[in-house]
Amino acid sequence: MKLLSFAFILVLFTTTVTTSAYGKTEPLVYSKEHSRTAIEIIETLSKKHYKKQTVDDDFSSRLLDSYFDALDPAKVYLLQADVVQFEATRYVFDEALLAGDLSEAFAIYNLFRERIASRLDNNIALLESDVAFDFNLEESINLDRDTRNWLTSTAEADDYWRKRMKDSLLRLVLSGKDSASARELLHKRYANQIKQLAQQDADDAVQGFINVLAGLYDPHTSYLAPRTLENFNISMSLSLEGIGAVLQLEDEFTKIVRIVPGGPADKQGVLAAEDKIIGVAQDDATMVDVIGWRLDDVVDLIRGKKDSRVRLEIIPGTAEGGDKTTTVAIIRDKVKLEEQAAKSEIIDLGQGDTSFQVGVITVPAFYMDFEAYRKRDPDFKSTSRDVMTLIIDLKKQGIDGIVLDLRNNGGGSLYEATALTDLFIHPGPVVQIRHADQRVSREQRARQRPFYDGPLMVLINRLSASASEIFAGAIQDYGRGLVVGTTSFGKGSVQVLAPLKEGRLKLTESKFYRVSGQSTQHRGVIPDISFPSYFDLAEVGESSQDNALPWDSIRKVRHRMYEDFDPMLALLKRQHQHRVASDPDWHFMLDEIGLINDQRSLKQFTLNKSNREQLKEQREEKWLAIENTRRESQDKPTFSSTEAVEAFRKQQKEDEKTPDPTLRETAHLLFDYTRASSASLETRLVKKAGPVQ
Repeated sequence: MKLLSFAFILVLFTTTVTTSAYGKTEPLVYSKEHSRTAIEIIETLSKKHYKKQTVDDDFSSRLLDSYFDALDPAKVYLLQADVVQFEATRYVFDEALLAGDLSEAFAIYNLFRERIASRLDNNIALLESDVAFDFNLEESINLDRDTRNWLTSTAEADDYWRKRMKDSLLRLVLSGKDSASARELLHKRYANQIKQLAQQDADDAVQGFINVLAGLYDPHTSYLAPRTLENFNISMSLSLEGIGAVLQLEDEFTKIVRIVPGGPADKQGVLAAEDKIIGVAQDDATMVDVIGWRLDDVVDLIRGKKDSRVRLEIIPGTAEGGDKTTTVAIIRDKVKLEEQAAKSEIIDLGQGDTSFQVGVITVPAFYMDFEAYRKRDPDFKSTSRDVMTLIIDLKKQGIDGIVLDLRNNGGGSLYEATALTDLFIHPGPVVQIRHADQRVSREQRARQRPFYDGPLMVLINRLSASASEIFAGAIQDYGRGLVVGTTSFGKGSVQVLAPLKEGRLKLTESKFYRVSGQSTQHRGVIPDISFPSYFDLAEVGESSQDNALPWDSIRKVRHRMYEDFDPMLALLKRQHQHRVASDPDWHFMLDEIGLINDQRSLKQFTLNKSNREQLKEQREEKWLAIENTRRESQDKPTFSSTEAVEAFRKQQKEDEKTPDPTLRETAHLLFDYTRASSASLETRLVKKAGPVQ
């Protein structure tokens, strides 16, 4: 996740009027208020941010490089000569910022803005000409921004953009549009981007540059201008009537970062993290192409009245490099607290005369109805209270152990993370917090006897973050239960909102540390037994973000140790591998992840239509083959087409019968653990009692 990897949010000062085929884009001028804001932000960061760094020549040099990366992350607008000519400014940003002088930053964008307007005009002119794009040629394009260098000449830029336009047209054709419609849509897309460019104001410009500066401290520090602050407050209160998804811009695409638990998108069940939204339509109206749009404009288009319908055209995140898009219809609604509530189910692993029931408690978020709590409502909702109720019910049904499912739980209330831990351990510390002044606080503690002391496992994945990591880390450090799944997100920092005269500054003020002294930051919680991941761990997670605070450790605190799992882990892993070796659903998951990774690894894309169609057919054949392999192993009839598979999976989601091999395997591991733990206890008791006389 790159900070400001979106070019069109940043519109800075230009000393000349940039003329486009669609009108003039007037230069933007920063004000005295913007200068004062820049000075105030530098002072606030220096005093309050957890990471202490000096605004000096080194800071200035890193700011220059980061600024170019933020403006043109794919290196497709600026030429190498454009970048080189600003080398003289490399060591001047520090003094300029301390004086509130933003002219150097605005001067850099002057050329950048001209390059964008000129390139879009050229693209439109080419589309309006009689030039034909030959899809029979054997040529390819590199769309991997991490391997691209700055363009060295105008001729190289022209050739790249010709190929990029050809790729866009080819994708549109392969997704079902005819050549004329594809060309018209691409023309409209570029025209919209020019209009977006012209609609920016000086506030956008300042926010963009300041956010690059703030990102040098850590990826969670940012400046919220007054308009952005309004959107932030809406998202934090969860009162937004929309689809319930957290969005960000990545290059020219609107990408889904996270699905809000209990929201309309979550209940609809199709959208997922890493999907890209390329079109938005109101009910049955014409789909509006939103590639290249500002993020807040896309958000405004998605928002709407409760119970109204919005349709989204998406490129699935699992289909990186694919040419197929999907349209999803969602009924807008508010994200209700009760729909984020923890829920439970029972998995029965009984075989023959053996009966073993696992109670699964899914916790989508760490929530608390603060308003009801302040009113002293005895029935206020919270994660810990709801889980306690679920445990009571599961105990009545005679469960033999509990799995806490924290997959996709992005965190929430620290108080509730502590209170949930309190249900499973004796009184003791839960988490340590080190502040910017290096003071360490340990007020977050379990204070009651455990409400549940039976067998416990915690299931996590890459999107388990923040408060989820505090809970999982505490359970692991105490030896209270095993943690299984994939390495968690790694967000172990705490942000606060610092007031400014204009807007707010969200900055990192402290870091979380486990009772073992290890930070959850950057490294995340490493499971005792690892499962495969659908997410690319190099692209999703704290460690994938620029300038993320590092992992470190502090002094551990004394805490109780319930069980040492090390002696039994080797046995549990062997049993796990033996079991999944013959599990059709597990093998399907591995095959599916393999195909997704193959698609993600594509860097060069052929621009030959026949070859592209062949690759598309091969992908679909592979998807069909792995599904049919699973069904054959389960003695079920196979499918004849990918369309039949998609229809079947859609029905499964509607019926809530989608196989979850990860959850079922966690239940089996809990069963294995209870047997191994009982055997270990019997051995220890025999040794303690001595040999029988």
